[in-house]
Amino acid sequence: MSKILTTQLSGLLQRITQNEEDAIEETARLLAQAAIGEGHVYFICFGEMQVVEFNALQAVEPFNKLAPWTSDTSLTEADRVCIFTRSAQDPEALALAQELNKRFIPFAAVASELADAENPLADLAYTYISTRVKGGLLPNDLGQRIVVPHAMAGLFVYEAVKIAYDEMLGFDEEEL
Repeated sequence: MSKILTTQLSGLLQRITQNEEDAIEETARLLAQAAIGEGHVYFICFGEMQVVEFNALQAVEPFNKLAPWTSDTSLTEADRVCIFTRSAQDPEALALAQELNKRFIPFAAVASELADAENPLADLAYTYISTRVKGGLLPNDLGQRIVVPHAMAGLFVYEAVKIAYDEMLGFDEEEL
């Protein structure tokens, strides 16, 4: 079963890479605007996607210029936000996106659905990345699909954005 899981995860990550490359670059560029200006970068994560912010703040290679998000954080137009959520239909994520949009605070969004006319989060966001997670990757004995890798896909997108962001800001060169 682990070989099937490996194959399915590999396919998912390849689909993200092939289809979201431009959106990943655009998102890194959007976040870099705050890092080179007077703003801060914030990741606002919902559900299991909270692992992305934890990783971005606590990992061996933290996300440069990222500030921790709390409900007391006061955002400005110089700040940049990236929303990570399982679904573009998440009511909390949508309410936040509407508030950011109303306040003219540029933000990116990462969710499973494709960016189409029926995706309100993609419509509000300056940049949007789909994790392309449609459901479980593996069938179980009952015919259900199991292993729904929202967090894994979110972390993959995060790492791809971080690589592009670090390259844009020259952080990767400082370590050499």
